[in-house]
Amino acid sequence: MDRTDHEPPPFLRSRAGIALLVVAAVGGFLLFTEHRAHVLGFLPYAFLLACPLMHMFMHHGHHHHGGHGDIGRTDDERTKQ
Repeated sequence: MDRTDHEPPPFLRSRAGIALLVVAAVGGFLLFTEHRAHVLGFLPYAFLLACPLMHMFMHHGHHHHGGHGDIGRTDDERTKQ
């Protein structure tokens, strides 16, 4: 008797995974349509909150106290001033 061992499919390609994706998609759609006013009403505040977060992450917390003229120079060149 010739037995071949097959690996089980990845979870998202199995029947349970596909069912979970369908249920999640339907649930997400229903949640969005029922709470659209709440979600869209929060958008202006989300943009205002994004400004300081982007400032902190893009400037890395201002750990480098050099001016904008320091771009392209090494740390040794900065300390010689």
